[in-house]
Amino acid sequence: MASAFGPAAEPITVDVWSDVVCPFCYLGDATLQQAVGESPQASSIQVRYHSFQLNPDVTETMPTYEYLANRRGFPMAQVKASHQMFQTRGAELGLDYRFDQALVANTRDAHRLIHFAKTQGREHEMVLRLFRAEFTDGLDVSDHAVLADLATEVGLDRAAAVQVLVSGAHEADFQADIEAAQQLGITGVPFFVFDNKRAVSGAQPLELFKRALDLSWQDRSAAPA
Repeated sequence: MASAFGPAAEPITVDVWSDVVCPFCYLGDATLQQAVGESPQASSIQVRYHSFQLNPDVTETMPTYEYLANRRGFPMAQVKASHQMFQTRGAELGLDYRFDQALVANTRDAHRLIHFAKTQGREHEMVLRLFRAEFTDGLDVSDHAVLADLATEVGLDRAAAVQVLVSGAHEADFQADIEAAQQLGITGVPFFVFDNKRAVSGAQPLELFKRALDLSWQDRSAAPA
C-alpha cells in the first residue's frame, strides 16, 4: 500500500521511556510494534528506547508479590486481579506473563546493557529479552551473570557485556535519559513521544498508536519542503 503522505527525508521517530520490570511497558511495546508493522511506512519509522526506573530505591531483589503486598501495601486480591488482566491482554499479543515467578530488582545495570546493545544494533532485541526474562523466565535482571547470558542470547559478545556491567559504562547515557524524563515531566511509564511532537502515556489501544503515527506523517507532508 502506497503512502498517502509521501516519503519522509528522515525516519519518523518514536521515543519510548520504559522500565524492564514494568508490565504496562511490555504491553505498550508490543502494541506499538504492531502499529509500526501495520503502517505502510514501517521501514521509515525508528523506535528509540530510553531508560526509566520505576523502583530506583530497590536494592534487594524479591518476588513481585512480596514487594507489592509487603513494601507497597497493595491487597493481594487486587494485585492478582490486575495481573490476570495482564495475562489476558498479553496472551492476545503473544506475551506470556508469569507473575508468580517474577522478581522486583534494581534495573540500572539492565538499562546500561540496553545502551550497550544500542551501540551494536541490538537495542530492541535486548529490550525484548529483558522483558521476557522478567515476566516469563523469572530471572533476576540485576544479576550481572544473568545479564551477560541474556546479552549473549541476542548476539552480543559476552566478555564485552561483562566489561560494560563491571565498569559502569553507559552510566552517562542512563543519567541523560533519566534527566530528559524529568524535564518532560514523565512520572510513569511507558511514555511515547512521536516525532518530538505528540505524547502518548500508558499501554494504549492499537488504534491510538496508529493514529499517532498517521498524524506524524501528515505533519511531515504539511511541512514546507
